Amino acid sequence: MTQSRRTVGLVNPGEMGVAVGASLVASGARVVWASQGRGAATAARARDAGLEDVGGLGALAGASQIVLSVVPPHAALDVARAVVAQGFRGLYVDANAVAPDTARQIGSLVEGAGARFVDGGIIGPANRVPGAARIYLSGAGAAEAAPLFSAGPVVAMVLDGPVGAASALKMAFAGWNKASQALLASIRALATAEGVDGALLAEWKISMPETIARSERAIRDNARKAWRFVGEMDEIARAMKSAGLPPGFHEAAGEIYRRLSSFKDTSPPSAEEGARQILKQQG
Repeated sequence: MTQSRRTVGLVNPGEMGVAVGASLVASGARVVWASQGRGAATAARARDAGLEDVGGLGALAGASQIVLSVVPPHAALDVARAVVAQGFRGLYVDANAVAPDTARQIGSLVEGAGARFVDGGIIGPANRVPGAARIYLSGAGAAEAAPLFSAGPVVAMVLDGPVGAASALKMAFAGWNKASQALLASIRALATAEGVDGALLAEWKISMPETIARSERAIRDNARKAWRFVGEMDEIARAMKSAGLPPGFHEAAGEIYRRLSSFKDTSPPSAEEGARQILKQQG
């Protein structure tokens, strides 16, 4: 069977997953997904990206030579366990935002069941702009998985490293990018709580003018996705602790995103609305 005709099972086509699915389809793969338990919005995204619904996870596992997992971090291990329980013995690519230790745990589970494993980490926005996002791959099967993304829009990057390397890179990148935005959101909340938000913005306008817009984006652009970032911050904290570094930065960032998680499926809030919600959730 040629590379272009391989069947890839995608779990699940959320906002980032559908960008990955579009890349697989553009690169010539048949991409299947399982609609069981998923909502209408997910089904619409999948149809738009050219994905084929096979109904349930068992059908997906049975039809696929490769399974690619793009799910919230807290679900990554359970999804791998469920896929191999369906008898899947092909190439399993975990592209989730998990700590290196978690990636190795998933890899051991997958390989222990008789399948092969690739560690992956996605960096970039969940859109279909060519080159905007990259999927980093590591482990013995990384070079085999990379051609699945030959046509983009998500670009594959193979790391010269073992399972855990791609996840480590993702943790390091998100550990700054998303945690720094959580810090800015918490600073706006502190200033709001003390009644000096206007004065802080005025000072930033003088000394750090770019910070005003960054603080606005930190809340506006992330609030609707904050529920997904909670588990990611937990995984980064785990990675930091495993490396002998303090995990508290990212535990706190996870708490900020937890307090913003009520904005899921709503209109993006202003910085002021987000700050008030962060304060409302205290205690």
